[in-house]
Amino acid sequence: MSKTGKTGLSRRRVLEGGAALVAGAVAMPAYLRAQGAAIKIGILQPVTGALAFDGAQGQIGAVAAIKAINDKGGIKSLGGAKLEMVFGDARSTPEGGTAEVERMAAEGVVAIVGGFASPICLAATQAASRYDLGYIVDVGVSDQIVSRGLTNTFRFAPGFGIVTKSALDNLVTINDAAGKPARTVVLVHEDGLFGSGLAKLMQAELPKRGFEILDTIAHPTPARDMSNVALQIRSKNPDLIIPSSYYGEFVLLARTMQQQKIKPKGIFCVLNGAASNYRFVKEFPEAAQNVMDCNHWYDPRNAVAQALKKEVEASGKFFTYNVALNYSGVLLLADAIERAASADRKAIVAALASSTFAGHIMPYGPTQFVGGQNTGAAPVNTQVQDNDIKVIFPASFADAKPVFPVPA
Repeated sequence: MSKTGKTGLSRRRVLEGGAALVAGAVAMPAYLRAQGAAIKIGILQPVTGALAFDGAQGQIGAVAAIKAINDKGGIKSLGGAKLEMVFGDARSTPEGGTAEVERMAAEGVVAIVGGFASPICLAATQAASRYDLGYIVDVGVSDQIVSRGLTNTFRFAPGFGIVTKSALDNLVTINDAAGKPARTVVLVHEDGLFGSGLAKLMQAELPKRGFEILDTIAHPTPARDMSNVALQIRSKNPDLIIPSSYYGEFVLLARTMQQQKIKPKGIFCVLNGAASNYRFVKEFPEAAQNVMDCNHWYDPRNAVAQALKKEVEASGKFFTYNVALNYSGVLLLADAIERAASADRKAIVAALASSTFAGHIMPYGPTQFVGGQNTGAAPVNTQVQDNDIKVIFPASFADAKPVFPVPA
């Protein structure tokens, strides 16, 4: 992997590298610049702070996509112009994301991909709109991101409204098929925009589907200890636990529950940072066993996805949905630039708005944006089985059947 792909890249080095590139472009003779000059695209991820693991995974996917596009001849409608990454570290905060968007705009990027967390994406897309910068949100699941009328904002993946409906439909199907062993639920969620929004939806929708919510437990991100949360779960003794948390917090909760021998009939996650993550499966296989999740995932039948997964794992990294989403997001942006035949920011936004891109590696239909949301996007349900992550819904992508209720 190139130096820009290393997750330990410091912000200072990125800035220095960007300045050198700008200086080089200014010094370059005009006739050379006219022949397929590089096109700068912004990649924004939180590679320091609480969300550093997820941000680093997103960066891996973006770097791999840029390399794949450039290796295939770059942007052909612009004379084979190569994509050039301007990387920004959001530092796991909305303020950090906004500052990096401002810098990227000054450095001449034509659009931005990434952000990961909902608060970062909310702030970064707002900042980008001031510069007519198209922004492709990779993950950010809060539906506020695409409900503000920002014409520059395009979310490639489904938001929590779509994911929650799919998760609840699948949960009812799984429970009914098993003879309805689960009736009571405890919700556990991180206390930010993402987790609180999901909990509110769950509180409204679960009772309609015959489930009784015994408690809703919020926790901070980052969290250092989950003993109190586990004790509250034990006291309620629910059939199901439904967590919506980032990676570190859910791993801590799952391990604490394992240590305290808390064994519900099922752990059914929604948009969980760890449950659909090979790192969790590898490092804590017993805590991960039989955990289900409704989340983003790659298309396991896609040959490009299979090759990318093999390449990432061969480098000693984990292949996560962040990799696949950012790989696909950069391909989507490149397709828009190709069709626009221009590096003009407004032209690229217009091309994104009219996209029908189908060359991604996700279990989606063709891309179509309505109000900034890709209506071709959909989640899948996964379950950890025998130290692997299997798709259990929908049937068209499934390679395993659900294990539910979990054996005592």
